[in-house]
Amino acid sequence: MSAGRDDRGAGSFAREFSLEATRPSAADITALAGILARGTQLYLSAVPTQSFARHVEVAAATRRAGLEPVAHLPARRFASAGELADVLARMRGDADLRCVLTVAGDAAAAGPFPDALALIQGGKLREAGIEEVGIAGYPEGHPSITADKLEAALDQKIAAARAAGLNVHIVSQFSFDPDAIVAWLARLRKCGITVPVKVGMAGPTSIPSLLRYAKRCGVGASLKGLVSGAATSLLGHVGPDRIIDALAAAKGEIGAAHPHYFSFGGVVATARYAHETSQKAAAAHAVTAS
Repeated sequence: MSAGRDDRGAGSFAREFSLEATRPSAADITALAGILARGTQLYLSAVPTQSFARHVEVAAATRRAGLEPVAHLPARRFASAGELADVLARMRGDADLRCVLTVAGDAAAAGPFPDALALIQGGKLREAGIEEVGIAGYPEGHPSITADKLEAALDQKIAAARAAGLNVHIVSQFSFDPDAIVAWLARLRKCGITVPVKVGMAGPTSIPSLLRYAKRCGVGASLKGLVSGAATSLLGHVGPDRIIDALAAAKGEIGAAHPHYFSFGGVVATARYAHETSQKAAAAHAVTAS
């Protein structure tokens, strides 16, 4: 946390949150259970080098720890509809999985699902016991997809999810630019997109780590601002305080939105930060409301 920060600005925005983890260990999950409230959503990345069997095991361990697993479903990795059905059946049986995040995945399509839309339309998620689906959003755009195509795809995926009887939310790519995030959310709401948004942000970590992940994920515009703003503290750690405060100040302009923390600095350290920020926001809100 930043020294001297006024947490009254975090308001209701920071009180609810979700986290994303990549290959969390058994020790990580045990530690998270001791930090986070029961039912906190833990999004589980589907790493190409990790088997679907292991993906199921991690989701099951997350459920046993009292947290809510949200498994990434990389559309292009499924060689057939049958493989997807098998993974979903195991996820449902072993982890009581109810929510997934659909992503295209970076590899070429191995089967019938070339993108997240195809998986939502033809993956029979509702029949497999899935109740809610997350879809990706890009506050700073996508390096290989035009803005018009991104907007069209967002509309199509929301419509497809609703047609399939699924609740839907958006999970955004992380950004370091509060103004860009607020403007993007405002555009969504003006276009009539009212679904909840989980705003991606990097949990506290070192500047070199953030630079590495930002370049890998194509977060270009706000990367420049991060570098210039952090030039005097390249060896220190930074967190998303500025983003949290800016989104809290935007209030009704951004609609239903809450933090979604990427754990580049370690999932346990990120969980501690998220929990402490949530607790301070709740306490400040209680004082304001009294």
